[in-house]
Amino acid sequence: MSIKRFGAEKSGAGGQNLPFARAVEAGGFLFVSGQVAMEDGEIVNGGIVEQTHRTIANLVAILEEAGYGLEDVVRCGVWLDDPRDFWSFNAVYKSYFGENPPARACVQSHMMVDCKVEIDCVAYKVP
Repeated sequence: MSIKRFGAEKSGAGGQNLPFARAVEAGGFLFVSGQVAMEDGEIVNGGIVEQTHRTIANLVAILEEAGYGLEDVVRCGVWLDDPRDFWSFNAVYKSYFGENPPARACVQSHMMVDCKVEIDCVAYKVP
């Protein structure tokens, strides 16, 4: 089984190198590192709705780079800064995953950067 890594280049705040890959593919699985609402090295302005859209767009970009799509996602992990954002977050999340959502965990957590949401995922395609 081969392992393919997708990017550890300058993708952090201020364009710094981060000590992990954006995604790793192995045995038909794609493990996507946690994404936040970052664009051009900075967290986008806005509330949970805007930040959730940007965060999922970042996930989609990585999935597509590796040849996967949202339909291949089997699990997501979600971290919310404020539990009061849960229902607004869910409305946006559902608009992307629809009637066939992946398994998911969602917890409240203090964030490492000044954002409202972080999402990671695991996708699968038959090798």
